[in-house]
Amino acid sequence: MPKKIKVSELPDFDAAEYLSSDDDVAAYLTAVLEENDPSLLAAALGDIARARGMTEIAKSAGLTREGLYKALRPESAPRFDTVSRVCAALGVRLVVQPIHSQVEA
Repeated sequence: MPKKIKVSELPDFDAAEYLSSDDDVAAYLTAVLEENDPSLLAAALGDIARARGMTEIAKSAGLTREGLYKALRPESAPRFDTVSRVCAALGVRLVVQPIHSQVEA
């Protein structure tokens, strides 16, 4: 019988460790946006910023490092201009697509 592992014994998961390429970042953000949860988006942007270097991203976004951490903590709901500036600093953009496919005539 396999040994049972307690949840408390599992290592912490850090998404930032797996966001090494632009494709990884795009796939991650796409999946997060499909959840339609602003706090999840903030946390995901924080993960990506940590993967790319929080200090550099904060500087590029025109924020302090502390301000960026505060804006992108999981329970936050950052303003759109903050999200937009952080996305630009990360080198990504959010893209709109229709929710429902059009019915062909």
